Amino acid sequence: MKFINIIDPIHDFIKIYLHEIEIIDNPIFQRLRKIKQLSGAHLVYPGARHSRFEHSLGVLHIANFISVTLYEKGILNYEDIKNIRLAALLHDIGHGPFSHLFEEILIEKRKMSHEEIGNEIILHTEIGDILSKHGFNKKQISDIAFGNSKIPFINEIISGALSADIMDYLLRDGYFTGAEHAKIDHKRIVQSLGVYNKKLALEKSAIYSFESMMYSRYQMFRTVYFHKTVRSAEVMLLNSIKLSFDELEFTKLDIDNYLKLNDHSMLLKLLHLSASKRETKYAKKLAENYNDRILLKCVFEKYLTDNDTEIKIQGLVKNISHKSKVMPNQIFVDRSTTSSMPLTPSKHEYDSITLTSNDSSKIQKTPVSKIPLISTLTGSMNILRIYTFHEHKKKVEIAARSIFNT
Repeated sequence: MKFINIIDPIHDFIKIYLHEIEIIDNPIFQRLRKIKQLSGAHLVYPGARHSRFEHSLGVLHIANFISVTLYEKGILNYEDIKNIRLAALLHDIGHGPFSHLFEEILIEKRKMSHEEIGNEIILHTEIGDILSKHGFNKKQISDIAFGNSKIPFINEIISGALSADIMDYLLRDGYFTGAEHAKIDHKRIVQSLGVYNKKLALEKSAIYSFESMMYSRYQMFRTVYFHKTVRSAEVMLLNSIKLSFDELEFTKLDIDNYLKLNDHSMLLKLLHLSASKRETKYAKKLAENYNDRILLKCVFEKYLTDNDTEIKIQGLVKNISHKSKVMPNQIFVDRSTTSSMPLTPSKHEYDSITLTSNDSSKIQKTPVSKIPLISTLTGSMNILRIYTFHEHKKKVEIAARSIFNT
Protein backbone atom coordinates (compact mmCIF):
# COMPACT_ATOMS: atom_id res chain seq x y z
CA MET A 1 0.00 0.00 0.00
CA LYS A 2 1.41 3.38 -1.02
CA PHE A 3 2.09 5.95 1.66
CA ILE A 4 3.88 9.21 2.41
CA ASN A 5 5.78 10.28 5.53
CA ILE A 6 4.86 13.51 7.32
CA ILE A 7 7.64 15.00 9.45
CA ASP A 8 6.49 15.67 13.01
CA PRO A 9 8.50 17.23 15.90
CA ILE A 10 7.10 14.68 18.37
CA HIS A 11 7.13 11.40 16.44
CA ASP A 12 9.73 12.15 13.73
CA PHE A 13 7.89 10.52 10.81
CA ILE A 14 4.17 9.75 10.63
CA LYS A 15 3.21 7.26 7.91
CA ILE A 16 0.03 8.24 6.05
CA TYR A 17 -1.66 6.02 3.43
CA LEU A 18 -3.27 7.39 0.27
CA HIS A 19 -6.90 6.94 1.39
CA GLU A 20 -6.00 8.80 4.62
CA ILE A 21 -4.39 11.61 2.62
CA GLU A 22 -7.70 12.13 0.81
CA ILE A 23 -9.38 12.72 4.18
CA ILE A 24 -6.57 14.92 5.48
CA ASP A 25 -6.65 17.09 2.34
CA ASN A 26 -10.40 17.63 2.59
CA PRO A 27 -11.37 21.17 3.76
CA ILE A 28 -13.39 19.71 6.64
CA PHE A 29 -10.24 18.14 8.09
CA GLN A 30 -8.01 21.08 7.12
CA ARG A 31 -10.24 23.25 9.31
CA LEU A 32 -8.50 21.66 12.31
CA ARG A 33 -5.35 23.60 11.42
CA LYS A 34 -7.21 26.73 12.54
CA ILE A 35 -8.29 25.35 15.92
CA LYS A 36 -5.62 25.57 18.61
CA GLN A 37 -5.14 22.54 20.79
CA LEU A 38 -4.93 24.72 23.93
CA SER A 39 -7.20 27.66 23.00
CA GLY A 40 -5.86 30.64 25.00
CA ALA A 41 -2.67 29.07 26.43
CA HIS A 42 -0.47 30.79 23.81
CA LEU A 43 -1.00 34.05 25.70
CA VAL A 44 1.02 32.54 28.55
CA TYR A 45 3.13 29.95 26.71
CA PRO A 46 4.01 31.64 23.38
CA GLY A 47 4.92 28.35 21.69
CA ALA A 48 1.52 26.77 22.38
CA ARG A 49 0.11 27.49 18.94
CA HIS A 50 -0.17 23.87 17.86
CA SER A 51 -3.52 22.75 16.55
CA ARG A 52 -6.02 19.90 16.57
CA PHE A 53 -4.69 19.05 13.09
CA GLU A 54 -1.23 17.87 14.14
CA HIS A 55 -2.60 16.30 17.33
CA SER A 56 -4.95 14.18 15.19
CA LEU A 57 -2.00 12.97 13.11
CA GLY A 58 -0.12 12.16 16.31
CA VAL A 59 -3.03 10.16 17.72
CA LEU A 60 -3.18 8.19 14.45
CA HIS A 61 0.54 7.45 14.80
CA ILE A 62 0.34 6.18 18.39
CA ALA A 63 -2.95 4.32 17.75
CA ASN A 64 -1.18 2.53 14.91
CA PHE A 65 1.73 1.67 17.25
CA ILE A 66 -0.74 0.22 19.79
CA SER A 67 -2.66 -1.66 17.10
CA VAL A 68 0.46 -3.19 15.56
CA THR A 69 1.62 -4.26 19.04
CA LEU A 70 -1.72 -6.04 19.60
CA TYR A 71 -1.61 -7.49 16.06
CA GLU A 72 1.79 -9.02 16.79
CA LYS A 73 0.29 -10.57 19.92
CA GLY A 74 -2.51 -12.13 17.82
CA ILE A 75 -5.25 -9.88 19.20
CA LEU A 76 -6.07 -7.66 16.19
CA ASN A 77 -6.12 -8.30 12.47
CA TYR A 78 -5.01 -6.09 9.59
CA GLU A 79 -8.53 -4.73 8.92
CA ASP A 80 -8.83 -3.72 12.58
CA ILE A 81 -5.63 -1.69 12.28
CA LYS A 82 -6.93 0.21 9.24
CA ASN A 83 -10.21 1.03 11.01
CA ILE A 84 -8.47 2.13 14.21
CA ARG A 85 -6.09 4.39 12.28
CA LEU A 86 -9.02 6.18 10.60
CA ALA A 87 -10.95 6.49 13.87
CA ALA A 88 -7.88 7.98 15.57
CA LEU A 89 -7.42 10.44 12.71
CA LEU A 90 -11.05 11.58 13.02
CA HIS A 91 -11.51 11.50 16.80
CA ASP A 92 -11.35 15.33 17.07
CA ILE A 93 -13.10 16.19 13.78
CA GLY A 94 -16.09 17.60 15.69
CA HIS A 95 -14.20 20.22 17.69
CA GLY A 96 -15.31 23.81 17.26
CA PRO A 97 -13.45 27.10 17.78
CA PHE A 98 -11.24 27.26 20.87
CA SER A 99 -11.68 23.47 21.30
CA HIS A 100 -13.27 22.59 24.65
CA LEU A 101 -14.34 26.20 25.36
CA PHE A 102 -16.95 26.31 22.61
CA GLU A 103 -17.99 22.76 23.44
CA GLU A 104 -18.63 23.82 27.04
CA ILE A 105 -21.10 26.43 25.75
CA LEU A 106 -22.71 24.05 23.24
CA ILE A 107 -23.30 21.50 26.01
CA GLU A 108 -24.89 24.19 28.19
CA LYS A 109 -26.96 25.83 25.45
CA ARG A 110 -27.75 22.97 23.07
CA LYS A 111 -26.79 19.75 24.89
CA MET A 112 -24.28 18.91 22.13
CA SER A 113 -20.75 17.53 22.56
CA HIS A 114 -17.90 17.49 20.06
CA GLU A 115 -18.28 13.71 19.85
CA GLU A 116 -21.91 14.04 18.73
CA ILE A 117 -20.94 16.66 16.16
CA GLY A 118 -18.03 14.48 15.03
CA ASN A 119 -20.42 11.58 14.52
CA GLU A 120 -22.63 13.84 12.38
CA ILE A 121 -19.62 14.91 10.31
CA ILE A 122 -18.45 11.35 9.66
CA LEU A 123 -21.90 10.06 8.77
CA HIS A 124 -23.33 12.99 6.78
CA THR A 125 -20.54 14.92 5.06
CA GLU A 126 -17.84 14.37 2.43
CA ILE A 127 -15.71 12.67 5.10
CA GLY A 128 -18.15 9.76 5.22
CA ASP A 129 -18.33 9.68 1.42
CA ILE A 130 -14.54 9.28 1.23
CA LEU A 131 -14.64 6.45 3.77
CA SER A 132 -17.40 4.66 1.85
CA LYS A 133 -15.59 5.15 -1.47
CA HIS A 134 -12.58 3.28 -0.09
CA GLY A 135 -14.69 0.42 1.25
CA PHE A 136 -14.86 1.42 4.92
CA ASN A 137 -17.98 1.28 7.10
CA LYS A 138 -18.34 4.91 8.20
CA LYS A 139 -20.58 4.05 11.16
CA GLN A 140 -18.03 1.55 12.41
CA ILE A 141 -15.27 4.17 12.14
CA SER A 142 -17.43 6.70 14.01
CA ASP A 143 -18.26 4.19 16.74
CA ILE A 144 -14.57 3.49 17.35
CA ALA A 145 -13.65 7.20 17.23
CA PHE A 146 -16.20 8.17 19.89
CA GLY A 147 -16.12 5.20 22.25
CA ASN A 148 -19.17 3.33 20.95
CA SER A 149 -17.55 0.19 19.57
CA LYS A 150 -18.93 -3.06 20.99
CA ILE A 151 -15.33 -4.16 21.64
CA PRO A 152 -14.24 -2.25 24.80
CA PHE A 153 -10.47 -2.44 24.34
CA ILE A 154 -10.71 -0.94 20.83
CA ASN A 155 -12.45 2.11 22.33
CA GLU A 156 -9.64 2.34 24.88
CA ILE A 157 -7.02 2.62 22.14
CA ILE A 158 -8.49 6.01 21.17
CA SER A 159 -9.43 7.47 24.56
CA GLY A 160 -8.81 6.69 28.22
CA ALA A 161 -5.88 6.26 30.57
CA LEU A 162 -3.88 4.00 28.22
CA SER A 163 -4.95 5.70 25.01
CA ALA A 164 -3.18 7.20 22.02
CA ASP A 165 -4.99 10.47 22.74
CA ILE A 166 -3.49 11.04 26.19
CA MET A 167 -0.03 9.93 25.08
CA ASP A 168 0.04 12.36 22.17
CA TYR A 169 -1.46 15.39 23.92
CA LEU A 170 0.90 15.10 26.89
CA LEU A 171 3.96 14.81 24.66
CA ARG A 172 2.76 17.52 22.25
CA ASP A 173 1.48 20.00 24.83
CA GLY A 174 4.62 19.56 26.90
CA TYR A 175 6.85 20.15 23.88
CA PHE A 176 5.09 23.31 22.70
CA THR A 177 4.62 24.85 26.15
CA GLY A 178 8.11 23.86 27.32
CA ALA A 179 6.69 21.96 30.31
CA GLU A 180 9.46 19.48 31.05
CA HIS A 181 7.39 17.27 33.37
CA ALA A 182 5.15 16.20 30.44
CA LYS A 183 7.81 13.84 29.08
CA ILE A 184 6.54 10.26 29.23
CA ASP A 185 7.86 6.85 28.22
CA HIS A 186 4.94 6.07 25.90
CA LYS A 187 6.87 3.46 23.93
CA ARG A 188 7.44 1.37 27.07
CA ILE A 189 3.73 1.56 27.88
CA VAL A 190 2.57 0.67 24.36
CA GLN A 191 4.90 -2.33 24.07
CA SER A 192 3.54 -3.60 27.41
CA LEU A 193 -0.13 -3.49 26.40
CA GLY A 194 -2.29 -6.56 26.05
CA VAL A 195 -5.97 -7.48 26.41
CA TYR A 196 -7.68 -9.29 29.26
CA ASN A 197 -11.46 -9.75 29.57
CA LYS A 198 -11.92 -7.51 26.50
CA LYS A 199 -10.19 -4.56 28.22
CA LEU A 200 -6.71 -3.13 27.70
CA ALA A 201 -4.23 -4.52 30.21
CA LEU A 202 -0.67 -3.53 31.13
CA GLU A 203 2.29 -5.69 32.01
CA LYS A 204 3.14 -5.21 35.67
CA SER A 205 6.72 -4.32 34.77
CA ALA A 206 5.50 -1.12 33.06
CA ILE A 207 3.53 0.17 36.05
CA TYR A 208 6.16 2.80 36.87
CA SER A 209 5.89 4.27 33.37
CA PHE A 210 2.10 4.38 33.77
CA GLU A 211 2.41 6.07 37.17
CA SER A 212 4.76 8.63 35.65
CA MET A 213 2.30 9.37 32.84
CA MET A 214 -0.60 9.90 35.24
CA TYR A 215 1.56 12.19 37.37
CA SER A 216 2.59 14.12 34.25
CA ARG A 217 -1.07 14.57 33.33
CA TYR A 218 -1.82 15.85 36.83
CA GLN A 219 1.07 18.31 36.63
CA MET A 220 0.00 19.56 33.20
CA PHE A 221 -3.43 20.39 34.56
CA ARG A 222 -1.92 22.22 37.51
CA THR A 223 0.70 24.18 35.59
CA VAL A 224 -0.69 24.56 32.06
CA TYR A 225 -4.34 23.70 31.48
CA PHE A 226 -5.51 25.29 34.75
CA HIS A 227 -2.83 27.99 34.94
CA LYS A 228 -4.55 31.05 36.42
CA THR A 229 -3.62 33.34 33.53
CA VAL A 230 -4.54 30.74 30.89
CA ARG A 231 -7.92 30.43 32.57
CA SER A 232 -8.23 34.22 32.71
CA ALA A 233 -8.03 34.38 28.91
CA GLU A 234 -10.44 31.48 28.56
CA VAL A 235 -12.94 32.99 31.00
CA MET A 236 -13.00 36.13 28.85
CA LEU A 237 -13.66 34.11 25.69
CA LEU A 238 -16.31 32.00 27.40
CA ASN A 239 -18.23 35.02 28.63
CA SER A 240 -17.89 36.87 25.35
CA ILE A 241 -19.33 33.92 23.41
CA LYS A 242 -22.10 33.28 25.95
CA LEU A 243 -23.22 36.92 25.89
CA SER A 244 -23.36 36.96 22.09
CA PHE A 245 -24.61 33.39 21.52
CA ASP A 246 -28.11 34.42 20.43
CA GLU A 247 -26.91 37.51 18.55
CA LEU A 248 -24.60 35.30 16.46
CA GLU A 249 -27.51 32.90 15.88
CA PHE A 250 -25.65 29.91 17.28
CA THR A 251 -28.99 28.57 18.55
CA LYS A 252 -29.74 27.73 14.88
CA LEU A 253 -26.26 26.50 14.01
CA ASP A 254 -26.35 23.68 11.44
CA ILE A 255 -23.47 21.43 10.42
CA ASP A 256 -22.55 23.46 7.30
CA ASN A 257 -22.21 26.71 9.26
CA TYR A 258 -20.50 24.94 12.15
CA LEU A 259 -17.78 23.78 9.77
CA LYS A 260 -17.09 27.40 8.81
CA LEU A 261 -16.14 28.21 12.41
CA ASN A 262 -12.55 28.24 13.68
CA ASP A 263 -10.54 30.27 16.19
CA HIS A 264 -9.89 33.11 13.76
CA SER A 265 -13.41 33.40 12.34
CA MET A 266 -14.96 33.24 15.82
CA LEU A 267 -12.70 35.97 17.18
CA LEU A 268 -13.54 38.14 14.17
CA LYS A 269 -17.26 37.64 14.84
CA LEU A 270 -16.76 38.73 18.46
CA LEU A 271 -14.63 41.74 17.51
CA HIS A 272 -17.25 42.92 15.01
CA LEU A 273 -20.27 42.57 17.26
CA SER A 274 -22.78 45.39 17.20
CA ALA A 275 -22.47 47.85 20.09
CA SER A 276 -26.18 48.70 19.94
CA LYS A 277 -27.08 46.27 22.76
CA ARG A 278 -25.55 46.36 26.21
CA GLU A 279 -24.76 42.63 26.29
CA THR A 280 -23.10 42.49 22.85
CA LYS A 281 -21.19 45.70 23.56
CA TYR A 282 -19.77 44.06 26.67
CA ALA A 283 -19.05 40.82 24.77
CA LYS A 284 -17.17 42.84 22.17
CA LYS A 285 -15.13 44.59 24.88
CA LEU A 286 -14.10 41.26 26.41
CA ALA A 287 -13.03 40.00 22.98
CA GLU A 288 -11.03 43.20 22.31
CA ASN A 289 -9.26 42.88 25.65
CA TYR A 290 -8.51 39.22 24.93
CA ASN A 291 -7.14 40.13 21.50
CA ASP A 292 -4.93 42.84 23.04
CA ARG A 293 -3.94 40.59 25.97
CA ILE A 294 -5.49 42.90 28.56
CA LEU A 295 -6.52 40.03 30.77
CA LEU A 296 -8.63 39.73 33.89
CA LYS A 297 -6.76 39.65 37.19
CA CYS A 298 -7.04 36.69 39.54
CA VAL A 299 -7.66 38.09 43.02
CA PHE A 300 -8.54 34.90 44.90
CA GLU A 301 -7.83 31.19 44.54
CA LYS A 302 -8.99 28.22 46.58
CA TYR A 303 -8.56 24.48 46.08
CA LEU A 304 -11.97 23.05 46.86
CA THR A 305 -12.63 19.92 48.88
CA ASP A 306 -15.69 17.67 49.03
CA ASN A 307 -17.04 19.96 51.77
CA ASP A 308 -17.05 22.95 49.38
CA THR A 309 -19.35 21.44 46.75
CA GLU A 310 -22.31 23.57 47.83
CA ILE A 311 -20.71 26.82 46.65
CA LYS A 312 -23.09 28.47 44.18
CA ILE A 313 -21.37 30.71 41.65
CA GLN A 314 -24.26 33.12 41.11
CA GLY A 315 -24.76 33.59 44.84
CA LEU A 316 -21.01 34.10 45.31
CA VAL A 317 -20.88 36.78 42.60
CA LYS A 318 -23.85 38.56 44.20
CA ASN A 319 -22.24 38.42 47.64
CA ILE A 320 -18.88 39.72 46.40
CA SER A 321 -20.61 42.48 44.46
CA HIS A 322 -22.54 43.56 47.56
CA LYS A 323 -19.42 43.68 49.73
CA SER A 324 -17.12 45.30 47.16
CA LYS A 325 -19.64 47.69 45.56
CA VAL A 326 -18.46 46.41 42.16
CA MET A 327 -21.09 45.53 39.54
CA PRO A 328 -21.76 41.76 39.21
CA ASN A 329 -20.82 41.73 35.53
CA GLN A 330 -17.33 42.93 36.49
CA ILE A 331 -16.78 39.85 38.69
CA PHE A 332 -16.00 36.43 37.22
CA VAL A 333 -16.00 33.19 39.21
CA ASP A 334 -14.29 30.22 37.55
CA ARG A 335 -14.37 26.62 38.70
CA SER A 336 -11.73 24.53 36.94
CA THR A 337 -12.57 20.88 37.51
CA THR A 338 -11.22 17.60 36.23
CA SER A 339 -10.90 14.07 37.50
CA SER A 340 -7.38 13.34 38.67
CA MET A 341 -7.55 10.22 36.51
CA PRO A 342 -8.65 10.28 32.86
CA LEU A 343 -12.21 9.24 32.07
CA THR A 344 -12.96 5.96 30.33
CA PRO A 345 -14.39 6.04 26.76
CA SER A 346 -17.86 5.75 28.36
CA LYS A 347 -17.10 8.89 30.44
CA HIS A 348 -16.82 7.13 33.80
CA GLU A 349 -13.93 7.74 36.18
CA TYR A 350 -11.01 5.39 35.58
CA ASP A 351 -10.84 3.41 38.83
CA SER A 352 -8.80 0.29 38.08
CA ILE A 353 -6.20 -1.21 35.77
CA THR A 354 -5.56 -4.85 34.84
CA LEU A 355 -1.94 -5.84 35.43
CA THR A 356 -0.56 -8.91 33.71
CA SER A 357 2.58 -11.02 34.03
CA ASN A 358 4.09 -14.15 32.48
CA ASP A 359 2.37 -16.15 35.19
CA SER A 360 -1.32 -16.10 34.13
CA SER A 361 -2.40 -16.92 37.69
CA LYS A 362 -1.09 -13.53 38.81
CA ILE A 363 -3.21 -11.42 36.43
CA GLN A 364 -5.16 -9.01 38.59
CA LYS A 365 -7.55 -6.08 38.31
CA THR A 366 -5.93 -3.48 40.53
CA PRO A 367 -7.76 -0.40 41.91
CA VAL A 368 -5.80 2.75 41.06
CA SER A 369 -6.04 3.64 44.76
CA LYS A 370 -3.70 0.68 45.40
CA ILE A 371 -0.98 1.97 43.08
CA PRO A 372 1.35 4.01 45.34
CA LEU A 373 1.93 7.23 43.35
CA ILE A 374 -1.49 7.25 41.68
CA SER A 375 -3.25 6.80 45.03
CA THR A 376 -2.14 10.30 45.97
CA LEU A 377 -3.87 11.71 42.85
CA THR A 378 -7.25 9.97 43.03
CA GLY A 379 -10.34 12.13 43.36
CA SER A 380 -10.74 15.36 41.45
CA MET A 381 -8.87 18.60 40.96
CA ASN A 382 -11.27 21.42 41.75
CA ILE A 383 -10.01 25.01 41.78
CA LEU A 384 -12.13 28.09 42.47
CA ARG A 385 -10.80 31.42 41.22
CA ILE A 386 -12.23 34.91 41.27
CA TYR A 387 -11.28 37.36 38.51
CA THR A 388 -12.00 41.01 37.86
CA PHE A 389 -10.70 43.96 35.88
CA HIS A 390 -7.51 45.66 37.03
CA GLU A 391 -9.30 48.74 38.37
CA HIS A 392 -11.45 46.65 40.75
CA LYS A 393 -8.71 44.29 41.85
CA LYS A 394 -8.25 45.45 45.45
CA LYS A 395 -11.93 45.84 46.31
CA VAL A 396 -12.92 42.45 44.92
CA GLU A 397 -9.95 40.75 46.59
CA ILE A 398 -10.87 42.16 50.01
CA ALA A 399 -14.50 41.13 49.55
CA ALA A 400 -13.59 37.60 48.45
CA ARG A 401 -11.18 37.09 51.32
CA SER A 402 -13.74 38.28 53.85
CA ILE A 403 -16.32 35.84 52.49
CA PHE A 404 -13.90 32.90 52.69
CA ASN A 405 -12.38 34.10 55.99
CA THR A 406 -8.80 34.17 54.71
